[in-house]
Amino acid sequence: MKVEVATLQQRANEGEAFQFGPFRLAVSERLLMNGDVQVSLGSRALDVLIALVERAGEVVSHRELIKRVWPDVIVEEASLRVSVAGIRRALGDGRDGARYITNVPGRGYCFVAPVQRLVQGGQSTATPVGRGRIQTLPARLQRMIGRDETVEALRLELMSRRFVSIVGPGGVGKTTVAVAVAHGLADEFRDAVCFVDLSALQERALVVPAVASAVGCLAHTQDSLSRLLAFLADKRLLLVLDSCEHVIEAVAILAEGVFRQAPLIHIIATSRESLRVEGENVHPLRSLDSPTSGTALTAAKALASPAVRLFMDRAAAGGYRDELTDEDAPIVADICRQLDGMPLAIELTASRASTYGIGGLAELIGDRLMLLWQGRRSVPRHQTLQAMLDWSYDLLSDREKAILCALSVFVGAFTMEMAQAVVAEADRDELQFATIASLVDKSLISVSLTGGASWYRLLDTTRAYAAVRLKELGAANATARRHALYYAERLAGLRGSTLRDRDLTPYSRQIGDIRAALEWSFSPSGDRSVGVALGAGAVPLFLGMSMLSECRWWCLQTIDALSEEDRGTKLELRLQLPLATSSIHAHSDSVEVGTALERGLSLADSMGDADYQLEFLAGLNLYRARLADSGGSLAVAQRYAAIARELGRPREVVMAEWMLGASYHLVGEQAAAQQSYKRGFEHAAAAGVSELHSFGYDHQVRAFVGYARTLWDCGLPDQAAQFAYRAIEVAERKEHPISLCICLVFVAPVFLWRGDRQIAEELVERLITYAGRYSLAMYRAGGLGLRGALMLERGDTEPGIKTLREALSTLRTEQRNILLPSNSRALAEGLARTGNSAEATSIIDAAVANALRGSGTFELPDLLRARATVLLAASPANWPAAEASLKDSLDCARQQHALGWELRSAMALARLWMEHGRVDEARSLLGDVYGQFTEGFETADLKEAERQLRVVGARMSYP
Repeated sequence: MKVEVATLQQRANEGEAFQFGPFRLAVSERLLMNGDVQVSLGSRALDVLIALVERAGEVVSHRELIKRVWPDVIVEEASLRVSVAGIRRALGDGRDGARYITNVPGRGYCFVAPVQRLVQGGQSTATPVGRGRIQTLPARLQRMIGRDETVEALRLELMSRRFVSIVGPGGVGKTTVAVAVAHGLADEFRDAVCFVDLSALQERALVVPAVASAVGCLAHTQDSLSRLLAFLADKRLLLVLDSCEHVIEAVAILAEGVFRQAPLIHIIATSRESLRVEGENVHPLRSLDSPTSGTALTAAKALASPAVRLFMDRAAAGGYRDELTDEDAPIVADICRQLDGMPLAIELTASRASTYGIGGLAELIGDRLMLLWQGRRSVPRHQTLQAMLDWSYDLLSDREKAILCALSVFVGAFTMEMAQAVVAEADRDELQFATIASLVDKSLISVSLTGGASWYRLLDTTRAYAAVRLKELGAANATARRHALYYAERLAGLRGSTLRDRDLTPYSRQIGDIRAALEWSFSPSGDRSVGVALGAGAVPLFLGMSMLSECRWWCLQTIDALSEEDRGTKLELRLQLPLATSSIHAHSDSVEVGTALERGLSLADSMGDADYQLEFLAGLNLYRARLADSGGSLAVAQRYAAIARELGRPREVVMAEWMLGASYHLVGEQAAAQQSYKRGFEHAAAAGVSELHSFGYDHQVRAFVGYARTLWDCGLPDQAAQFAYRAIEVAERKEHPISLCICLVFVAPVFLWRGDRQIAEELVERLITYAGRYSLAMYRAGGLGLRGALMLERGDTEPGIKTLREALSTLRTEQRNILLPSNSRALAEGLARTGNSAEATSIIDAAVANALRGSGTFELPDLLRARATVLLAASPANWPAAEASLKDSLDCARQQHALGWELRSAMALARLWMEHGRVDEARSLLGDVYGQFTEGFETADLKEAERQLRVVGARMSYP
């Protein structure tokens, strides 16, 4: 037996294999091992498992699976379901919280457990199978001289130690080497290589958002390091953090956190100094070797050194056509030595060889740079590059100097039009293409062709140097003002626009400059009036790009800077809406959101602006619903409907009906909710309205979800399931994280109420995974609450209670009051089950009191039913109080026309009456309620009601 096990293990370790949980799947050998034990699995089921594991994290359609597993046979989906069921049993899917395969209704199956790819011998590469690729890596330098051994050494060091910082002075080639290393490892990481250029950042606080954007984390969740680390925890990728020195403290904290909490991520950092954090391995990048001094140096010997080879390569690229001679070899070697072998300095110098010749360059360096070096020995590490830049700058004409300094205001790439906008008036007429081309020739500006246009950019070190020179000239503020004015004018057309159908790609590469312009405008040396004009155009852009944290911040800054003349005008109105929209999603301060909404609505009312009235009312409706102010939400919806009817536009009429439906549902008027939703869908179909977005929400998805819940309340559970599926389908198709999370958190309970536990569990796990991926804390907490409720239904009481406590804590912090009643009710019932009657009673009494104290809640009948459960768990002697609570529940459900809740309370009261010998009353009550149903007889509640009626009938036949 030992030999057989060893043989199986050896076979499982050979060829392509995958590791997940305790299982190892050897594809070529078609073996599934659980530790030392081979798992028995049918051939077709094994094919299905391999197909899912190879694309872990992706939804594989039923059609794809059938085509792969039964390529030449016509089979029904039932065969696939049987195979998946067999796999789940073999893996123990669902036991002890283990999740491997989920069913995505209407789409297919998804392997959700973390998967590691194993190389030969069983060693894990921890490659995430089937994940989306991150490709932000710049192109590799076609000719990189003298760095091959360094790149290979770094590659090996990075793979063995995970975290390497390439440290050296500016211009030594840190970025070039890092990019080469990353390209060399692209296949190892399956192209999951993320390059983050930090050079454009001016504030440490922007490091986390920059990295979050680059790795695919939603912009409006980017302001939290903990959330970013949670997002990265199970990712495998190569993260390149370039140009860290000016934000080194923030990068150090982030890099250390990633090293500790994301064990599958490898990090390359480039900086002029080490980060000095745990896990960092410092690799000093030295300058290129130059020949030693000596008169006997020949061209051949000189070219053996990388510094000389680089010099001649760049000289040739700059137009120098002569080969290196034995006579010039010592001169070039001397130049390279004097430049300390710094690649950037060598490149800048060599590029002028065609103009000055080798001897002329030597004279300029000897006369100029050596003196400057002697005067700057106190400047640590940077004197050589600084001297080289001084020298290059002094070679420019006055016009070139002025233009170069002015262009340093751009933190990113710029066009010729942008360049013309920032130079001084006196230089604008002189700014021709030839001037920019001259600076490009001197390697002071790089140029690239993007989208058919030429984009220019200063090298980072050149830009920093030119910015200092600009300040010395006393022209920094004037240039920054022109820069800000340019973007204010460029973005003026975006003011007040929702940008929903507009392509924002052209603006995405200019975000750094827009941010820099805003920072200058609101700085002590800036111009707040320019900032107001710029902010008014920038905040719609930030909102349209889902950069909600930035949108909120610049809204606050711009509103604060408004003059007295601008307050109360259309300008302020246009700022209050994006402030409210971004705040409700990116900030937990409900007071701020409410203030912005009320202020904006007041301004819209005073101006008689119906469009803005409707936008603010839509936001106010959602805001009050979130706070569980159902009555307030309904009042807002009714006002929205009145304005919409007066305008008579189809879009607003449909929105009004759906908004009324949602509000009636929450307040507990289910018949009215059903009618409003029905009218809304009829109007939408007649007018061809489907895409309805407002205040960051997809209102079509919201309507499908609300209607599904309403239909269940009204005793139509089968129709409820149909609309729930439609909601999921539409939300998935639109691929908007917030809309999908809203859908899942509110539609999963429909399946839970129906008793479709397996479907509910799959939706809940998808919700938790998806919300965690995008750091959407509220929706993840909602998913945890539903997971806790499902645990209680399975009998996992203690873990369920723990999960519910965690969910409630987050929901209270995030002020998502709308989800508190259902989670409090579940927690109270769980505590009652464990005998913790005091806490259970306190929680359920508080939930009922809150519902009664407010404007009502559709969940009040269920809360009253749960209170009866808690009372009886505390003591059977409490049955009179429990009976009263159940009667109150029935009355409330009938007032709400909520047949779904009424049946649950009727079953509970019938059981209580039967225990006390009141069989006739139990049969009459339950029979009357059951008789009102016309569908859903295969759902859990109706099947239980039917069973109870049979028991009651038996009791009456045999007293």
